[in-house]
Amino acid sequence: MIEVKNLVKEFKKPIRGEGVIGMFKTLFSRKYETKVAVDHVSFNIDDGEIVGYIGSNGAGKSTTIKMMCGILTPTSGTIMIDSLEPYSKRTKVTKNIGVVFGQKTQLWWDIPLIESYKVLKEVYQISDKDYSERMEFLDNVLDLKEFLKQPVRTLSLGQRMRADLAASLLHNPKVLFLDEPTIGLDVLVKEKIRVAIKEMNKKYNTTIILTTHDMADIENLCSRVIIIDEGRIIYDGSLLKIKNRFGDLRTVTMQIKNDMNISELASFNGLVTYELNLHELTVRFDALKVNFEDVINYLFSKVHVVDMKIKEISIEEVVREIYIKDKKKERKNATKV
Repeated sequence: MIEVKNLVKEFKKPIRGEGVIGMFKTLFSRKYETKVAVDHVSFNIDDGEIVGYIGSNGAGKSTTIKMMCGILTPTSGTIMIDSLEPYSKRTKVTKNIGVVFGQKTQLWWDIPLIESYKVLKEVYQISDKDYSERMEFLDNVLDLKEFLKQPVRTLSLGQRMRADLAASLLHNPKVLFLDEPTIGLDVLVKEKIRVAIKEMNKKYNTTIILTTHDMADIENLCSRVIIIDEGRIIYDGSLLKIKNRFGDLRTVTMQIKNDMNISELASFNGLVTYELNLHELTVRFDALKVNFEDVINYLFSKVHVVDMKIKEISIEEVVREIYIKDKKKERKNATKV
């Protein structure tokens, strides 16, 4: 169980003057400005959950993860991982957590990958039996054999990310923190990493906290998302709930043969809208308010369809709408003040 309560992290930096003179004055200045990176964040995560922790750049995601790992100490508030504070009991907590930072590696650069794993085996005091079992499991889901004997510096980005994920899972952590684990990777490598995460969660009931800008990672892995913006949580709930909040929006694009006037098409009490561009008819509606089958059957009775594509609202579009609405709400409150 992970418990985060009223978490705040502030950073102080000196106020810098302009030019060379201003730079030298800064050396002797005691004036600082305070940046609030995480602002009274609270949430609980149960054992075995896979949670997406998402937000724009600078929202406070990585800062929160670093505090949960014990790398940073909160300005105020508390974090408990299995009833232990990660920043005050770091040695005990690190035995039960794994971390992958997408742009950094925990592997030794100049030695073969397998030697890095052997070092980690001794660091975490993994038994020979457990080490063999986990290496076999990780090789099956991540295809490690082909580059196990190569120095880490010779690995491609995709190979290194797979190697880093395996390193973080080698000691079978109860909690796994993934900060942009698929950044810059091709589609095939991303899929391998997603499969490995699912399998680890299924086999060992690993709790996983995932930060990413790739919404496909969220949709494929997470049943719950926490959205943070400017250090504050603006949404915490299930993927299904977040989509239903904006409706089950569908866009149907049809290539049609016959000429037609879209004003003659039924609007289903204003719930269905149409747009015609040459012979491409675009139909938009909320499937929670109007029956999908009724709309499609009606259109087939009115137009000669050559081809058709159906698109549902994506989680990326939903998150963007939440950001926009939150910003509008902030501006409205500021105007009232």
